[in-house]
Amino acid sequence: MTVSHLRFGPAPIRSAYLVEAGMAHFVACHQPVFVDRYDLLAHAAPDGVFLLNTSEPADRVWNTLPDTMRAQIVEKRLQLWVIDAYAVAAEAGMGRRINTIMQTCFFAISGLLPKDEAIAAIKHAVDKTYGRKSKRLVELNYRAIDATLAHLRQVTIQPAGAIGKPPEPASAVAQIVPDFVRDLTLPIYQGHGDRLPVSLLPVDGTYPLGTAQYEKRNIALEIPVWEADLCTQCGKCVFVCPHTAIRARAFSAEAASDAPPTFKHVPAKSKEFPAGTHISYQVAPEDCTGCGDCVEACPIHDKSNVSRRAVNMAPVGPLRDPERDNFAFFLRLPEFDRSMIKHGTIPGSMLLDPLFEFSGACAGCGETPYIRLATQLFGDRMLIANATGCSSIYGGNLPSTPYTVNGAGRGPAWSNSLFEDNAEFGLGMRLAADQLMDYAKQLARELANEIGGNLADALVSADQREEVGIVEQRQRVALLLDKLAASRHPRAKELASVAEWLIRRSVWIIGGDGWAYDIGYGGLDHVLALPYDVNILVLDTEVYSNTGGQTSKATPIGAVAKFSAGGKATAKKDLAKIASDYGHVYVATAAYGAKDVQTLRVFHEAESYAGPSLIVAYSPCIAHGYDMLYNQRQQELAVKSGHWPLFRFDPRLAEAGGNPFKLDSAAPSQPVKTFMESETRFAMLQRSHPEAAQGFLQQAQRDAERRFKMYQDMAQGHAVEPKPGA
Repeated sequence: MTVSHLRFGPAPIRSAYLVEAGMAHFVACHQPVFVDRYDLLAHAAPDGVFLLNTSEPADRVWNTLPDTMRAQIVEKRLQLWVIDAYAVAAEAGMGRRINTIMQTCFFAISGLLPKDEAIAAIKHAVDKTYGRKSKRLVELNYRAIDATLAHLRQVTIQPAGAIGKPPEPASAVAQIVPDFVRDLTLPIYQGHGDRLPVSLLPVDGTYPLGTAQYEKRNIALEIPVWEADLCTQCGKCVFVCPHTAIRARAFSAEAASDAPPTFKHVPAKSKEFPAGTHISYQVAPEDCTGCGDCVEACPIHDKSNVSRRAVNMAPVGPLRDPERDNFAFFLRLPEFDRSMIKHGTIPGSMLLDPLFEFSGACAGCGETPYIRLATQLFGDRMLIANATGCSSIYGGNLPSTPYTVNGAGRGPAWSNSLFEDNAEFGLGMRLAADQLMDYAKQLARELANEIGGNLADALVSADQREEVGIVEQRQRVALLLDKLAASRHPRAKELASVAEWLIRRSVWIIGGDGWAYDIGYGGLDHVLALPYDVNILVLDTEVYSNTGGQTSKATPIGAVAKFSAGGKATAKKDLAKIASDYGHVYVATAAYGAKDVQTLRVFHEAESYAGPSLIVAYSPCIAHGYDMLYNQRQQELAVKSGHWPLFRFDPRLAEAGGNPFKLDSAAPSQPVKTFMESETRFAMLQRSHPEAAQGFLQQAQRDAERRFKMYQDMAQGHAVEPKPGA
């Protein structure tokens, strides 16, 4: 939640301080769910104003407010104004953007400026902010501003004696929570972190996993509804979900015998499951952000009603309570035996439990599906070094930790280092894990007579490149620990203390393009030049997303960003191609919205490679300037236009005498112009610098054609020297 403190006065305000409790003459709540979660009126001054964005009509809203809030309104003699800002935005064609609508309400109610003067000033600000980006966007904002006052209503306040006692809404955290969450996490969620004693903070800086599940942001206006009769169980909706809010699980039919009456499950369509296996696709209603990406990904349409898919969005109101119960039941179902699931298919891999959930990323985020996928495949053994940036903010922003554990209590170990040294930080994790494994192996050899020669040999020589080998090694380690517990050998306790490190760790170095292409590139290159087994995931948004949209070396030619207001004049660095020149690095580009199967294959190949691997993942971002509902469409356009070719470079193929370079995308079937004109970051240059925009567009087309030709020649086994800027 963002809380803004604004002060106005006839004289210049030269000091900065927050509005204190009881001093705010105007309080506005933009999200109706906050009414039940926070003490919104603690700062309200007597005879002040409270503006609430709500879908409830003015004549019914009073009875929907919590008792404590109604008492505060009466006691402080507050005016209560309401508007359904989301309805106004939708009617104006602005989606969920309500900032100008709420701003218009503020000036209309407060009287700080004459109404006509205030509206003129707001429109001027809109034109200044959005004018260069899109004339249509300006017109939509104008339309919303003009419609606002007609929807703004003042609520009649009932006397204190008329306040009833309606049932309190179900608490989002009405569940048994760990002491740490109760004492530290929840108070911070509720905005009371400044009241906590320092003694409650972990002394070593480590925080438990899985605390994001207690946040329950409830920000979605609509959530997906699964139509079981249409579903082919392809798993695509789960694959693209940015917040892990829709999930799939296979289970025996008997396991659902005591399910809630509205819980949906159907027999598994795949013949590979045992008879009687059922499948459910379930939404987490309080954690979904309502982005709609799952619906866009769904390939199934009702033949009698093409607008109906196997997943459809519906208003959350009547669905929240039953789906909350359904999701709670879903989570209690046991995870299906991973050894019986095909990890290399989309339907199969999406049945694996995710160990990254409910992050604070933007609705429709293009980065998080890659991270969630990695945790589904390898999460129980991951060590993650995360560069500062978007992925570190939604990945470990106090007090919420979206990384979580499986039923056995295993999950990723995550840490954030500095922006510039993340690659070296992750390399240190690899070296430490290897050193501990080598030491444990040395001790196992020394104690071979004590623990059994066969067990010692198996522990030391275990093949752990695939999950089945890791599962077998875990069983050996469990047997080892049992033997060591009964041993009197003077080194038994020492081996027991490091026995877990006999299990191979999967080290992942994660960050954005600002880190990988720019500030941390020197360290990244250093790590790639070494032979160590690390997996590097670059979430490429082609701009510094977390710090406000500055140009990076990943920014394409012609894109407008901070420090490139006239369009970036040079081509994007080809990081993947540069890395492949080493020859010993596994390298791949991916775009899950364009080729999901290729993305899944890339993750499997990269992790199984016993050396450095680099995945450069195309990650749509709100900074690109389009509705994130369409982020998969934009990924497909990026690939089809040649802006983002897909390839894999696997050194193992060269060692076997083959061509290590595999081109996974076809020749461009659409001009780059189609892609560039569909995103505001390119299109806005047509209005501000039309001649430059045309030149950049032509150069981008030439670059795309030359780059694809170079990749095509490499795929055919021809050595190619890239031209400058390619």
